[in-house]
Amino acid sequence: MPESPVPQNMDLFASDDYPPLTAGVDEVGRGPLCGDVVAAAVILDPANPISGLNDSKKLTEKRRELLFDEIQGKALSFCIARASVDEIDELNILHASLLAMRRAVEGLQTQPEFVLVDGNRLPKWSYRAEAIVKGDGRVPAIAAASILAKVCRDREMKELDKRFPGYGLAGHKGYPTKLHVEAIEKLGVTPIHRRSYGPVRDALVARPHLLNEGVEL
Repeated sequence: MPESPVPQNMDLFASDDYPPLTAGVDEVGRGPLCGDVVAAAVILDPANPISGLNDSKKLTEKRRELLFDEIQGKALSFCIARASVDEIDELNILHASLLAMRRAVEGLQTQPEFVLVDGNRLPKWSYRAEAIVKGDGRVPAIAAASILAKVCRDREMKELDKRFPGYGLAGHKGYPTKLHVEAIEKLGVTPIHRRSYGPVRDALVARPHLLNEGVEL
């Protein structure tokens, strides 16, 4: 699918190509070995612009946290949704990500007239929609969605770090770092780990008896 001619200055509302109630959608968490994949959908308000929107990965944690609150306060509508670890293992991560994005759009209180999705694949739905490659750095509504999804998931990883100490979840957010893989091999697989992912699957094969249920909080 060819990239769409979205303005590079991220000024969606200066373009007549999309209707006012256009939702941006993005997901976070395809690569990690554990945790849900989280998606967000956002319809921004042209009358309440938000400065500094960008791909969440290009922003500092402090800036993301500030924008997280501002987006929720100024957006016409937003929704954060997810697909679970079990759904990831059952469907595969691509289809689980598309499911999370569909849930996010369906959860909007304001019905969108159009949907812009980060990436090159669209979920199965009836909405008029378009996939935008690298849309989180090009379209404000998608950037806003990426920020909501990332802050939400990062916060969850910090909480899970308390329940499953020793894996370093608060730092790497579940990604397959050397520390994380070694911790899985040493401490075992937890209920939040994705068993369909190679390092987790390999650890289960090597030590099927070692299951870490975490600590009670």
